[in-house]
Amino acid sequence: MTRRSDIDRLYDLLERLEERVGGKRLLGDCNGRMDWPERGIYLFFSPDETRADDERLRITRVGTHAISRGSATSLWNRLRTHRGSFRGSYAGGGNHRGSVFRLRVGEAMIERDDLHDAFPKWGKGSSAAREQRLQELPHERRVSDYIRELPFLWVTVDDEPGPDSRRAYLERNLIGMLSNYDREPIDPRDPDWLGGYSTSEYISGSGLWNVDHVTDGSDPDCLDVLETYVEGTGPL
Repeated sequence: MTRRSDIDRLYDLLERLEERVGGKRLLGDCNGRMDWPERGIYLFFSPDETRADDERLRITRVGTHAISRGSATSLWNRLRTHRGSFRGSYAGGGNHRGSVFRLRVGEAMIERDDLHDAFPKWGKGSSAAREQRLQELPHERRVSDYIRELPFLWVTVDDEPGPDSRRAYLERNLIGMLSNYDREPIDPRDPDWLGGYSTSEYISGSGLWNVDHVTDGSDPDCLDVLETYVEGTGPL
């Protein structure tokens, strides 16, 4: 088996998943009242880029949650943090200091649009005072608009939190499989992909909104594991 054939199989599995669940979702249409599993992995797709050889949307980020022992973060809690707020003082925005995904998207927008003077403290510190968050709100809203329009799928993998969880294993190996970092690209990104403006060479080089694991290899057996969860029969 080759990396290309493994990636082809991954997209075939996700196509089966999509048929089972009735299509991809948009975070802008989602809320906590939906029937979310407690734990799982998620995959975001580009809404306007397809694979090189077919019409299937290209994967742009792989993620999970609760990979530290004792973590109580649920799948929806993680997705909601990426989505941002609908109401309240920061309506339409969010908190990039609580979401690396939001941080990196906003950072790339700042680079692309030369907004360094407008948002000089973007990504600085693990928290920010209300005044600072209100100053950054226009940019947080741009980030929300972008992320909420990315189609995504999720797979229920309801195991215990920890670095040895099946979720951590799948996330690590799927990122390593899809990453184009320092290797022959498969399904290369369009030249105007926002991530190409990222200050992280791992994002611009991998073609993914991921930094961790993009230099790793992948265990092709991870697709056998993923298939059991796609079919609702996991774990092995």
